[in-house]
Amino acid sequence: MIAVVSDVHGNLVALQAVLDDLERLGPDLVVHGGDLALHGSRPAECVDAIRERGWPGVRGNTDEMLWTGPPGGLPVPVESIGWTADQLGPERLGWLREQPLEWRHGAQVALVHATPGDLWANVRTDAPDGELRGIYEPLGAAVAVFCHIHRPFVRVLPELTVANSGSVSLSLDGDPRASFLTVDEGIATVHRVAYDLQRAIADVLASNNPSREWIAERLRTARPVPKSA
Repeated sequence: MIAVVSDVHGNLVALQAVLDDLERLGPDLVVHGGDLALHGSRPAECVDAIRERGWPGVRGNTDEMLWTGPPGGLPVPVESIGWTADQLGPERLGWLREQPLEWRHGAQVALVHATPGDLWANVRTDAPDGELRGIYEPLGAAVAVFCHIHRPFVRVLPELTVANSGSVSLSLDGDPRASFLTVDEGIATVHRVAYDLQRAIADVLASNNPSREWIAERLRTARPVPKSA
């Protein structure tokens, strides 16, 4: 069994709940899907927890923002980029920069953050089967996993399964629980994990993260929040 844990976004409370659930499940391997630090109160602690466990993984778009800055017109606040980079320090940032764009387990499982070669592409949960095949079939794996959109799903197609891991933090599908994915003998399964949401929100609001009010509202609603919030 392979587990994919992604989009932690510096939420140590949610990550710990996922770690506890992984301990119960006992996967053979855990892989991270990127977006580990930005938009949370505990970026360094979350990166350290993943590094200590030796999880391989891929780079996310908000990881890359920590050294490239945001693209224009991004519909979320970006004030916390500098704060997060300062919390991480140069050594952790260097580790994030070393993360590859793709990870694969032979011909069984391939993982990208969004789409092959693009960390920002938004693939809809209701994308046509043909679109999913066109994007992910070139990865050459029986199960193609992506992250990024904070909305977990599994689509089984002829000779290809496309799955999204969802997010440990900042869900966007109305369900505030953490989410991760397992692939066991070719079968992809979404797991939802309840955690102490009020504690996580309090932790964010008590931090000096400049985007703390926006982050707290995202955690509360599990929906998109305008960056003016």
